[in-house]
Amino acid sequence: MERWLEGLEDEDINFIKRFVLSSGSLKDLAKQYGVTYPTIRLRLDRLIQLIKIWDESGPEDDRYVLFIKSKVLDGEIDTRLAKALIQEYKKKKGE
Repeated sequence: MERWLEGLEDEDINFIKRFVLSSGSLKDLAKQYGVTYPTIRLRLDRLIQLIKIWDESGPEDDRYVLFIKSKVLDGEIDTRLAKALIQEYKKKKGE
């Protein structure tokens, strides 16, 4: 399985499936979800960034680091806290 696919939630995979089945039409997808076009566009942009994080990660980026990066992308934590968590994690891991 592709590494980027491992980082996706079931909801994200379902979104991709619906996107493909709607022939990539964000307008149709917005109707299916009952939301506006800009809402679907934001969700797609977030998903693209999430895939990039997982796909472009190096071998030193383990699941924890990628998880923290995805939380920044979701807006659940800020970048300052993420950097501190990752630095502390790598420091502890190196001990």
